[in-house]
Amino acid sequence: MANYKIAETETFEKKIGSLKYKALYKKITDYVYPILRENPFFGPNIKKLKGEYKDIYRFRIGDYRLFYTINNETVIVFILDIESRKDAYK
Repeated sequence: MANYKIAETETFEKKIGSLKYKALYKKITDYVYPILRENPFFGPNIKKLKGEYKDIYRFRIGDYRLFYTINNETVIVFILDIESRKDAYK
């Protein structure tokens, strides 16, 4: 399997820059990103969404959900957004 690159969208960067998510960002870079680089399709915390969001995956990080898409041609994982569980699926 290819080693995927990680690209953070502007939306994600703005949100992660807020005080609410600063401690969580270290966990994302140290734990989540290495997993996504290796295999962004499968894992105990990874799930592909359904319906109109069928091209989006989510990674569960405690009470938070990290949403991303995968471009296999360019071998890039695009980090779209992060939300608390209670707000993620509204």
